[in-house]
Order: sequence, then C-alpha cells, then structure tokens
Amino acid sequence: MHNEEIVLDEIKTANIRLFVKREDLIHPFVSGNKFRKLKFNIAEAKKLQKKTLLTFGGAFSNHIAATAYAGFENGLKTIGVIRGEELADKWMENPTLSFAEKHGMQFYFETRANYRQKHTGAYLEKLKDRFGDFFLVPEGGTNKLAVRGCEEILDFNEYHFDYVCTAVGTGGTISGLINCSQPRQQVLGFPALKGDFLPAEIRKFASNDNWKLIMDYHFGGYAKVNLELIEFINEFKEKTNIPLDPIYTGKMMFGILDLIKNGYFKKGSQILAIHTGGLQGISGMNERLKLKNLPIIK
Repeated sequence: MHNEEIVLDEIKTANIRLFVKREDLIHPFVSGNKFRKLKFNIAEAKKLQKKTLLTFGGAFSNHIAATAYAGFENGLKTIGVIRGEELADKWMENPTLSFAEKHGMQFYFETRANYRQKHTGAYLEKLKDRFGDFFLVPEGGTNKLAVRGCEEILDFNEYHFDYVCTAVGTGGTISGLINCSQPRQQVLGFPALKGDFLPAEIRKFASNDNWKLIMDYHFGGYAKVNLELIEFINEFKEKTNIPLDPIYTGKMMFGILDLIKNGYFKKGSQILAIHTGGLQGISGMNERLKLKNLPIIK
C-alpha cells in the first residue's frame, strides 16, 4: 500500500513531515487492519477444515462487515453474534448488518448481559450446541493470528520514520506494529474508547517497549462523536482527498495534528499514520447524526 504525504500549513510550520499509509485501499470490502487480522485466521480455519467462522460485534462493527465478506469470498459460512437483542427486528435498516447478511452472514442477536459472557467457556459451549462446529474469531478479530497479520503492515521502506501512529480498538493492530517496528521508532496508539484495560491486552502480544498510548482523543468513548470531530473529518477530506472514519482514523488524525500544533514531536520528525480503514461505518454513523440534527460526514 502506498504512503501519501499530508501537506498542510500547520505541519510545514512545525517542520514535520506526515505520511498516511493507505491500508484502507487494500481491498474494496475487507479494508485495512481487518484484512490483516483475518488473513491468517482464515488460513487456519481452512487448514483445520472448518466450514464456519463465528465472531462477535456491535451494530456498526467494521469487523462484522469484513468477516461476512471474507467468509463469502473464501467459501466459508459466517455467524455474527450481535450485541443488542433490540436489533433482531430492525437489522434491515442498518447498513452494516444489511451488508453482512447480503454476503451470507447468519445473525444471533444477544442481550448485552449475555454478550458480556462471550469470553467464557460455558457461553462458547452454548454457542456450539446451537450452531455446531465453528472456527472462533474474537470480537474485533484480535488474537495471535491477527497480530501476525498486522506484523506485515510495516516494511523496510518505512523503517526511517521516527513515529508510527495507529488508532486502537482491541489492541491487535498496535501489537503487530510494535512487533514489526524498529527499536528506534516510537509507536503511538490513539485509543477510540475509554478504559485502562488496553496496556495489559497489548502486552499479551507485544514485548517491546517502544510504544505509548495517547489517551486524550477518544471524544468521550467508543463511537462518541461531536461537531468538532465531524467538521475536522470533512475539512481533512476536502484538503487532502483522504476520507477518515469517525470511530477510529478520524480521532487518530485529529490527535496527531493537535500534537503537532502543540510541539509534541521534535522538529524534523517524520511520522507515518496507518489508515486502518473502517469507512463502511460512515453510512451508519450518518443515520445517527441526522437524528441528532448534526451535520453528516461527507
């Protein structure tokens, strides 16, 4: 995937160079980190001769949409355990779930209380009783196989960058980047949600210590947005022709540019920001923004 330089006055003034790695262009429907995370999981499922992938996600989950299409493309059945039983009779109005169903995904709508049990052996046994044998892909796709896929994001042409930045959800992408980065590089993660569980999750998969989480740009929590973020995303696209999603990459890029303005990076630094995709979620977010009488993401 190619890197695009972002040429904005505030970046030039700070004597910084900022590039975006366009992982969002890796595949039309399984974009960015979802492609990386599913690559070795699907290979393993095929090796084990599993015919069904089962995974978890919310109503606008990039992971749900990507798993449905990847299964469709690879001749595997897919089952999505979806958080929120209220969606059972209105999923057709949801662009993410409609897309997933169109590409063969079977849904199982679960209460939020039961959904929180998804990591437990008892709950997984219940799912096996209901659906038979399946290959389990965790919520958000993060496991050892996913991290291995994300270790392929950086190549030797990118070892000269001083900083590598990524949005953070479940911690798989940043773990892969930490593992494949050079010791002199600093990997910065911009969490899209509140919570202090992420460092422990990352340390399960990454042993290097050249990383840091920047906790100031989650805009109130997962899938929370405000007028400032929407206007930033629209303005950024207008100036650079690069679309950002409101849940992950928009928050990351807002954070990077804010840090540049505030002198966080040394003069002369070169920064690589990973565009992890997630653009399919924009249409669903726009439906919510219309209900709140907020401008939509263009």
